[in-house]
Amino acid sequence: MFIIGITGGTGSGKTTIVHQLLTHFSEKDIVLISQDDYYHDLSHLSYDERIKTNFDHPHAVDFALLENHLKTLRKGHSIEKPKYSFVAHNRGTKTTVVEPKKIILLEGILILTQPKIRSLLDLTIYIEVDDDIRLKRRITRDIQERGRDVKEITERYENTLKPMHEQFIAPVKQYAHLIITNNEPGYPNLEAVYTAIKPRLS
Repeated sequence: MFIIGITGGTGSGKTTIVHQLLTHFSEKDIVLISQDDYYHDLSHLSYDERIKTNFDHPHAVDFALLENHLKTLRKGHSIEKPKYSFVAHNRGTKTTVVEPKKIILLEGILILTQPKIRSLLDLTIYIEVDDDIRLKRRITRDIQERGRDVKEITERYENTLKPMHEQFIAPVKQYAHLIITNNEPGYPNLEAVYTAIKPRLS
């Protein structure tokens, strides 16, 4: 099994790169796990209280469960992955069964902040993008996919996302095996990633 960690700030293009990898390799060989699905269950809070939660701080993520699930997959056993709702700002009650495969993609903005998670990753990729480009992408995505308005998005970016990026996300670039710059529209060249993965599929 080859576990790849893909990280970078909000709007860096992680989803695009993950999609490239998922479509490049056979479905029987690769599976995605998103850090977002491991946000703590906040059912004890009201919706208004959940909105105020800082989801860009490491404390918001159940990394103990994520670590356990990665170790379980490494041992060849399936897991029941939680599923997060961005509309409800909460983890749902339903889970998804994930079977162990040759390649596990772990995607998330905070995954490299945790030494125990880093120790389980065979390849780490940091996606670097200019701040203004990341904000534009975030606005477009959250309006189209998450039903949010520009005021909410920009306020959250300035008050939470930007300071959390500077404190927690940008510094973990030092732990990346590969740094991919993704400022231009279109698909970045992932040949170095493909080259690193292919020997594990033989």
